[in-house]
Amino acid sequence: MEKKTQKLERTMTSRHIMMMALGGAIGAGLFKGSSNAIDLAGPSVLIAYLIGGIILLFIMQGLAEMAVKNSEARTFRDLVQSVLGPYAAYFLDWIYWKMWVLNIAAEAVVAATFLQYWLPGMPVWVLALFVALVITSVNLLSVKSFAETEYWLALIKITVIVVFIIAGFILLFFSFGSHTAVGFSHLTDHGGFFPNGAGGLVTAMLVVIYSYGGTEIIGVTLAETKNPEKVVPKAVRGTLTRIIAFYILPFYIIVSLIPWNQVNQVSESPFVMVFKLIGIPGADHVMNAVILLAIISSMNSGLYGSSRILYTQAADGRVPKIFSKLSGRKVPVYAILLCTSFLYLGVLFSIFAGSQAFEYLMGSLGYTVLMIWLVIAFAHLKSRKRNQTAPGGYYVKWFPYTTWLAILALLAILIGVIWTTSIAITLVTAGIYLLITIAYLVKGRKLA
Repeated sequence: MEKKTQKLERTMTSRHIMMMALGGAIGAGLFKGSSNAIDLAGPSVLIAYLIGGIILLFIMQGLAEMAVKNSEARTFRDLVQSVLGPYAAYFLDWIYWKMWVLNIAAEAVVAATFLQYWLPGMPVWVLALFVALVITSVNLLSVKSFAETEYWLALIKITVIVVFIIAGFILLFFSFGSHTAVGFSHLTDHGGFFPNGAGGLVTAMLVVIYSYGGTEIIGVTLAETKNPEKVVPKAVRGTLTRIIAFYILPFYIIVSLIPWNQVNQVSESPFVMVFKLIGIPGADHVMNAVILLAIISSMNSGLYGSSRILYTQAADGRVPKIFSKLSGRKVPVYAILLCTSFLYLGVLFSIFAGSQAFEYLMGSLGYTVLMIWLVIAFAHLKSRKRNQTAPGGYYVKWFPYTTWLAILALLAILIGVIWTTSIAITLVTAGIYLLITIAYLVKGRKLA
């Protein structure tokens, strides 16, 4: 019988969770979703990512403040439940779990397609199975081993993006050989900075929010982080500046070097297109490898986040206790295995949905990130109301203005997304939220 005293070990440092947040956010949303965002908004995609980055900053500041005030919290469900009540916490837990298991299912197929670049004769399901087994093995190791793996995967991605930024600026502002510096001309030469108007900017916000989603995984690491009340604020400060830089600067280079209306006309990632302009031999292979690592890194973070949500649900008696069982390495082995099963469901789903699986799921995942951020923001707003004096240690300086600004911006984006998104995606997402609510009314409320 499982002992109630079994607990996760606090072995993760700010270095680990900072890179994990980057690993979750700098994935397929950046490398695969970039073409979609540029096609929707044109050069104004830079404004979209800046707005998204500012909103993310305000949300994560609130999360950090709540973590400082509640150092015993295991995940952000504990932070939310103490201020918004059991339903909000239950809803947040399950939509976050749903987000990650759907995301790893979609990205398993995407990772397989990038492996197929080198192994064209190998079936997608075989390659997806291989990726799934690798991800499962890494997560079944100790949490420190997992964190170290994620750290180095994220570091590789960041190094390549830094090289991309430096080389891109050289191409933009210096002429050499047959290359002529283009400067800022492509930002306005093809229909202006807002070629699709304000509507294009609003529509692109769904891709933007999806792309930034994953950063809030910091809130799931609380039970395995040393001194979370000190580490989380430090990680939030360091992570946000890097995410905004690693999105806005690369997008600025892409839309400045390549006319925005040509980005989506070829099957290549815009990152590959720019590396070819730089003249690096085998640029397509280099970027294919980097994108593959980026997706695996994001899946790694996703499996971690979803399994820890399931673990805390089991520890509290909301799902079968077996999912709270820890291995000798202090990882929730059965929770990991259940969440991993969605990787294999992703393989089956790809048989029917084909290459459209990622695009279809991205819409639902974008909705979910919006809802998660809104719940965190409302929780932060109410947490400070319960104690009007500024808390000790870390606190948000311009409260409540930053939090209200984030809430109003997210609600505006939500309305715009509902107006412009496929009705099928909206209905499927609403149906999932309704099922979660019914489950709470039937069972979850009794356990609150």
